[in-house]
Amino acid sequence: MSRQKERRSYGIYTYEDGNTVRRLETVPDYHEEREKRKEERRVSEQKRRRRRAARRNRERALKMNAGYVAFLSVCVMVVALTSVAYVDLQSDLIFRQRSIETLQSEISTLKLENDAAYKRITASIDLKAVKKQAKKLGMKYPTDQQIRYYTIENADYMTQYSD
Repeated sequence: MSRQKERRSYGIYTYEDGNTVRRLETVPDYHEEREKRKEERRVSEQKRRRRRAARRNRERALKMNAGYVAFLSVCVMVVALTSVAYVDLQSDLIFRQRSIETLQSEISTLKLENDAAYKRITASIDLKAVKKQAKKLGMKYPTDQQIRYYTIENADYMTQYSD
């Protein structure tokens, strides 16, 4: 604790609180307090004005006239029609994809059947018997003048016309 000494001077008792200097108590500054209150009033007035403006904006937003309602109705109808058209196009696309898959499946089945039939036919033919029968009928091998060569350019088939 601080050490106190009693000392008498000029008929007034004074106390010394050790070796530290006392802090002076300042007189309250009423000017700062007044400014602070003014600022608080100004801030609260701004808040009040903003609340009033927000309330007026809400009231204006809640009021709908006939033109605005008609505009919104037209917008809703346009969005609904666009959605229906989109769903219709999507379903048509899915239907076409399924039909394409079905046709591709049929094509692959027909190709397999065609290959199987071709192999069956080629396996059943006896080429020696055909050659023997052709000689009996008077057929001969073609001469060089009878052979014609064709060049096929990027086509997978060729049409042959007889002379």
